[in-house]
Amino acid sequence: MPESTLSSAGLDPRRKQILIRAWRRGMREMDFLMGGFADANLPTLSEAELDDFEALLEVQDRDALMWLTGEAPTPPAYQTALFARLKAFHTHSSPINL
Repeated sequence: MPESTLSSAGLDPRRKQILIRAWRRGMREMDFLMGGFADANLPTLSEAELDDFEALLEVQDRDALMWLTGEAPTPPAYQTALFARLKAFHTHSSPINL
């Protein structure tokens, strides 16, 4: 099971909960994508960015993975600056065929 490299010590309760949810997605690929991004960025995200990240955590893994890999278009409601950062954080040269 993948694990966070970010210590939750010192994080406020909201960020602790987001960190857990980012690493416990259910689909291993999404654990790495969302969890890795959370490890690298969670401490410095603004409240608005936390809102956007929490909204993404509510999305089904398969849908979010398809948006991140370019297999499906991202719905306008999720085309946020945070999503663009998440997508740029994980580079790939072509869509992943599941």
